[in-house]
Amino acid sequence: MLNKRSTNGVVVQKNISWIALSLLILVSGISAMTNEINVYSHRHYDSDRILFSRFTKETGIKINVIKGSADQLIQRLISEGKNSPADVLLTVDSGRLYRAKEAGILQPVESNILKRNVPEVMRDPEGFWYGMTVRARVIVYSKERVKPAELSTYEDLAKPYWKGRIVARSSSNIYNQSLMASIIAANGSDKALVWAQGVRENMARAPRGSDRDQARAVASGLADVAIMNTYYLGILANSSDVADREVAKKVDVFFPNQNGRGAHINVSGGGITASSKNKNSAIKFLEFLTSEKSQKTFANVNYEYPLKIETNRSKLLNSWGSFKADTMNLSILGTKNLEAVKLFDIAGWE
Repeated sequence: MLNKRSTNGVVVQKNISWIALSLLILVSGISAMTNEINVYSHRHYDSDRILFSRFTKETGIKINVIKGSADQLIQRLISEGKNSPADVLLTVDSGRLYRAKEAGILQPVESNILKRNVPEVMRDPEGFWYGMTVRARVIVYSKERVKPAELSTYEDLAKPYWKGRIVARSSSNIYNQSLMASIIAANGSDKALVWAQGVRENMARAPRGSDRDQARAVASGLADVAIMNTYYLGILANSSDVADREVAKKVDVFFPNQNGRGAHINVSGGGITASSKNKNSAIKFLEFLTSEKSQKTFANVNYEYPLKIETNRSKLLNSWGSFKADTMNLSILGTKNLEAVKLFDIAGWE
């Protein structure tokens, strides 16, 4: 109780401070006491809701989800520091996972199950983050105006042949930054800059919109090819909007660089936060998401490739054909992100 005999407020203030401290300790420990984990997630898909519910049913561990953009969640974790209630960070693109690691908000994890479930190239070499699903960044083309034989590599899109025929989103988008980072790693900075300049010159309009907007532009006849992630085409093909389903029917997928390094891939993934009070449960959660059963759900519900791409059984994904994926360790995309941004700026790719 507060000391009501105090006339100067000192004792009252001291008791209030003790009460506040006690509440902080209580809030920090409540997840552990109630067998819960707090997940900060940039993902917003039906597949995740299905799997989170399944995980709770199978393990008894409740999941509290806090959603936001990747940048918002990373900044929030930085601001909260060691007092953050978060146990897991889920986001998309290894470039963002690299940022989280560099910001010091993730901790390394040793798990034989995660090592078995997640191919080496799709996880941080030091165990700070692990891939969860795979996306391929491909060329989507008009079935009416482009023949597959006309397509070959990402590099080929910079040639004059494609003048006025390409659409792509802004260079501020992490997906394009990671693609550019992969080209820097494969070909060097000088050639990567020439590529970015060539593709920008070949665009039918200034970069804008989402990946789905690029497919819509191709279907409408504004452009002939687009650079985009495969799973967005799956979303269009299964949309409740008839117009979007028509868009999907008018375009098809081409996997570039099949005679070389392979198509550029990236992951959505997660890591255990540095502040986690429920590390064991959080690890169990990541192990569950990377399991074979969960991988099938991601593929069938959200049209993302499983971590072991060759095990894919999704009818839609298989309709696009099998492909050779680039085997570059995805952590490299994070290390070259700043250079990619700089080269895009020099190239005039807005």
